[in-house]
Amino acid sequence: MNWTSYIKGFEAYLLLERSLSDHSIQAYKYDVDKLYHFVQTTNLNKSPEQIDLQDLENFVHYINKIGIGAHTQARILSGVRAFYKYLLMEDVMDHDPTELMEGPKLKRKIPDVLSYEELILIFEAVDLSHELGHRNRAILETLYACGVRVSELINLRISNYFPKEGFVRVIGKGDKERIVPIGGEAIRFINIYLQHNRVHVPVIKGQEDFVFLNRRGRKLSRVMVFLIIKKAVEAAGINKTVSPHTFRHSFATHLVEGGADLRAVQDMLGHESITTTEIYTHLDRSFLRDTLVRFHPGYKK
Repeated sequence: MNWTSYIKGFEAYLLLERSLSDHSIQAYKYDVDKLYHFVQTTNLNKSPEQIDLQDLENFVHYINKIGIGAHTQARILSGVRAFYKYLLMEDVMDHDPTELMEGPKLKRKIPDVLSYEELILIFEAVDLSHELGHRNRAILETLYACGVRVSELINLRISNYFPKEGFVRVIGKGDKERIVPIGGEAIRFINIYLQHNRVHVPVIKGQEDFVFLNRRGRKLSRVMVFLIIKKAVEAAGINKTVSPHTFRHSFATHLVEGGADLRAVQDMLGHESITTTEIYTHLDRSFLRDTLVRFHPGYKK
């Protein structure tokens, strides 16, 4: 079997067994295609099961040499590892050549965070007299109240919104569902929007269940959410680069700083690994010191 057949099988596995989105599947395919391109351009003349650790080390050197950045390199190698795990599962191989493969050492970037005072300034900078003001305020409140990704926000459905119970059902990466609590202010502005603004929008067929719509009755785009945030941040006079993810980072950081259990934060964010959530413990050194003082019996102030 050749590279093309193996890659097609890998795509089918990602779709049917791991239930990944088209975007994620294409990203994995891109990663494996890079390795295949390397095999072709270097006349290696090997099938996937013949690739060994030395070949992979040469591949790492190759993608570094052609100027691919460290983070992109790391992602490519992650995709290649997933490909070979698939081949192991399919009994195409009896060993994993990627097991000892080393990638670039990455510095973990600590994300930007807004203070609660800055968030209030941004919320209050939204012009509620504007026809879309309550929608925009509801969007910002929801981003912070629930810590959702922008893709999760624009796909939030009325049928998954439970204001009386105080939670929303979020569809995350890989179509995985999670239940996230939603705060009172977010509920208040969503309800105002739904009951007094959205009812006047001519909704396009098939878009009826989405919470947030544009003027033409369609689901909001990611770009529109970025623009809403940009306008509010500028109006608030905050000199920071703020994106939807900044609200997510702020949500998680404020929870951790307040003493929330890291596992609970992990569940609310939809992180597969606790190590991803642990980055938020690095954001506030005073929080870490206070934790040490409170719980370490041998620590002296």
